[in-house]
Amino acid sequence: MKLNELLKIKYPIIQGGMANIATGEFAASVSNAGGLGLIGAGGMNAKMLKEEIQKCKKLTDHPFGVNIMLLNPEAKEMAQIVIDEQVPIVTTGAGNPGIYMKMWKEAGIKVFPVVPSVALAKRLERAGADALIVEGCEAGGHIGEATTMALVPQVVANVSIPVIAAGGIASGKQLLAAFALGACGVQIGTVLLASQECPIHENYKQAVLKAKDTSTTVTGRINGTPVRILKNKMAKTYIQKEKEGATMMELEKYTLGSLKKAVFEGNVDEGSLMAGQVAGMVHEIKPVQQILQEMMDELKVAYQNLEI
Repeated sequence: MKLNELLKIKYPIIQGGMANIATGEFAASVSNAGGLGLIGAGGMNAKMLKEEIQKCKKLTDHPFGVNIMLLNPEAKEMAQIVIDEQVPIVTTGAGNPGIYMKMWKEAGIKVFPVVPSVALAKRLERAGADALIVEGCEAGGHIGEATTMALVPQVVANVSIPVIAAGGIASGKQLLAAFALGACGVQIGTVLLASQECPIHENYKQAVLKAKDTSTTVTGRINGTPVRILKNKMAKTYIQKEKEGATMMELEKYTLGSLKKAVFEGNVDEGSLMAGQVAGMVHEIKPVQQILQEMMDELKVAYQNLEI
């Protein structure tokens, strides 16, 4: 079963739950365009999340979801809010949602954890996950070590629940490749940064448009907290500090508020411009509807042109 059939949406495409970016309004615009919009609770407190969910409900009649970062200090409260607000789908990151699984399932919520490895995928299938978002290290933001091409088929071979591919997907050809690897759909993020509806600062959008294939780097690798971002002054300094043996506390202090600097202030030197390796494929700001439609059109053409 394709993801769109599973979720009763038009396209087999989920929007990533990008912290500080994926507002209720943005999620609604993606859902209205035929994908599954997600509200990213990563940069929110519980009260803000409730407000964004209610805002999203007013703007769309289509299904939408919430992404909960399990390290969020108010994750427990958020876990209850999605039940109270009757959110149909929850995706999770940064941890194991096992402790919330029973309450969510009893409330009829579909749970799609984001996983970077086969071991975690198998554990979460046993815990009751409905599907898995399998994310390769090509993705923007917090990443694992394996690539999408290598990881997705290995997870597919080891679980019996649907797999959604994420990381390095911005076109119909890549969507077709995800289906070939055994995924039922995809999650996209970087390509949506360049949508008209995306609420990030114009400077951030322009930085994505200017990006080339080699324009991203990974900070935090040495300390085991890898994050893929666009290369800039902050990234260069961070990696230098890491190599010189800076402590986690020193590095955190240096990057404090850097994502908000990028998203809200458009500070492209000191901000954390999270973006995946596909940023080099994004050349134009378009409406979300056009981005999704073009992916589906290209998928069909690419499939017809396959010579095997």
